[in-house]
Amino acid sequence: MDLLGPARDTGEAVRIGDRALSREELLRRASAVAGEIGGASAVAVHATASLETVVSVVGGILAGVPVVPLPPDSGPAERDHILGDSGAQLMLAAKGAYEGEGGPKPIPVDELGAADRAPERADDAATALILYTSGTTGAPKGVLVSRRAIAAGLDALADAWEWTAGDTLVHGLPLFHVHGLVLGVFGALRTGSPLVHTVKPRPEAYAAARERGGTLYFGVPTVWSRVCDDPASARALKGARLLVSGSAPLPVPVFERLAGLTGHRPVERYGMTETLITISARAGGDRRPGYVGMPLTGVETRLAAEDGAPVPHDGETPGELYVRAPMVFDGYLGRPEATAQSLAADGWFRTGDIAAIGPDGWHRIVGRASTDLIKSGGYRIGAGEVENALLSHPAVREAAVIGTPHADLGEQVTAYVVAEGVTGEQLIGFVAERLSAHKRPRVVHLVGSLPRNAMGKVVKTRLGA
Repeated sequence: MDLLGPARDTGEAVRIGDRALSREELLRRASAVAGEIGGASAVAVHATASLETVVSVVGGILAGVPVVPLPPDSGPAERDHILGDSGAQLMLAAKGAYEGEGGPKPIPVDELGAADRAPERADDAATALILYTSGTTGAPKGVLVSRRAIAAGLDALADAWEWTAGDTLVHGLPLFHVHGLVLGVFGALRTGSPLVHTVKPRPEAYAAARERGGTLYFGVPTVWSRVCDDPASARALKGARLLVSGSAPLPVPVFERLAGLTGHRPVERYGMTETLITISARAGGDRRPGYVGMPLTGVETRLAAEDGAPVPHDGETPGELYVRAPMVFDGYLGRPEATAQSLAADGWFRTGDIAAIGPDGWHRIVGRASTDLIKSGGYRIGAGEVENALLSHPAVREAAVIGTPHADLGEQVTAYVVAEGVTGEQLIGFVAERLSAHKRPRVVHLVGSLPRNAMGKVVKTRLGA
């Protein structure tokens, strides 16, 4: 399998900021990397938004060596854990870019020159990437993602999004996660579509990329919210073909504002580090605010209650989402017990996410089982539904909802809200007018900001800290 897709040389293949490489130049530089790292058990990449990162990860693919993307802003403890746990023997980075002490031997990628293209040495089942989870419930775990899984996931998305070499992909997402790296780099290379990476996902940079032919745009909800706050940049995207949102639920008000400003109803999709992307709306089909669409080709889904019983697909009853698909990971590195708890022998993966599935197959993600399913007074309440109700208030900019202990109810609905000119009591009443009474927040904390990670997801375990 040629994971990078058939050779095409139609000018620039990858542009990051003001630097660019053709496909031939990229492959020749990556081949030099492959020659340097061949035989290593794993290599780390200091995954800055740079051409050196792209050259490094492609070099790993050509060499058949598992690549471990290292977030450039990781603290010493996280960095040491990832490097030690993965067993990475080398560190690929631009000269002088990596300043970590000790650890694997640094290799200055920009000093290796170029070479003839090396063959891709690994078979389809070989590990391509070791991606580390966020570690919100313990030390980050290494997720083993095979070449076969990446290819299956990208081909299914190309079909769903009608993604071809005629597109130009634009995004400014980090290059150490599934969204920015697997979809945003490997996806472009596999389909043959040029990639324009804006370094940072700023609205004005997204708008400017239209001049370079940008047709397919990736963003997380925070990015699209900021685009909506810059109407001139938003209107510049009217000429694009498709706007895609992922990595966190897109609030319904942002969906509606984006559609109004750009003329595009954004495509939402659902995935995890362990599964890549498994559910999505289609380029040629319906796109519904608050929904992530239907399973991709080859993907099966089901819902289960806490006791394992099947949950009806009635669009209302929430259950834990299980998926089975060719793009699911092979397990956690060195964690057989954790793997067995999540990934069954028959291929079903327990996502830990709560969802509802309608009779027509459309999926709605309620949230994480650990933080977003609130059990209050005998009711099961999805945090996402309450968050969307809060966000529909014109004074509210951000909202996060969790369950907190309550002596009588077990848990109460508690909201953390970034807003101006409105009181907590007013927001409680606002939600009560739109949702069932038991879903209204009992407590609203007005805060200046919400804690978020690098992908813009709210870190709910840090609320109230």
